[in-house]
Amino acid sequence: MPTNKTDLPEGTDKVISGASTTVVTTEEEIIVAEPTTREKAVAKIKEGGDTVAREAAGKARGIVGQGLERSSEAIANVSKLVGDTADGIDERIGPEYGDYARQASSYLSDTAQSLAAKDPDELIDDTRDFVRRSPGIALAGAAIVGFALARLIQSGLDAERRD
Repeated sequence: MPTNKTDLPEGTDKVISGASTTVVTTEEEIIVAEPTTREKAVAKIKEGGDTVAREAAGKARGIVGQGLERSSEAIANVSKLVGDTADGIDERIGPEYGDYARQASSYLSDTAQSLAAKDPDELIDDTRDFVRRSPGIALAGAAIVGFALARLIQSGLDAERRD
């Protein structure tokens, strides 16, 4: 046991009888040990992150579901419009072009029904597979969509400035 002040562990100013300078910990004590405040805080942060991730995933699925519904409705409307103009195309340009319009209308209608029947998770999986198979096309598509969005936003800002 230390006898003078210089032999004491750091932060200690006196010797307490019965105290030891070495800590002996058994395996059982380590297993049963209570988590520290830091460990508790880290666990709460991880739990909160998991909760936020689950909520974000749920909202993303909802947005994808709404997008599927709206997209399928829009494609169905275009299909109907193309199908309705097929007879006029027959009369003005020729029956073979009217048949092309009918085929396009049928393809659009099938696509609308396929989209409406898809689950958001299934669409997300299909998109991942497509990006893995064709990363170049996916990147080009993302660039085109980004450019179109930038133009839309810019035109909206220009319209606000004029007003």
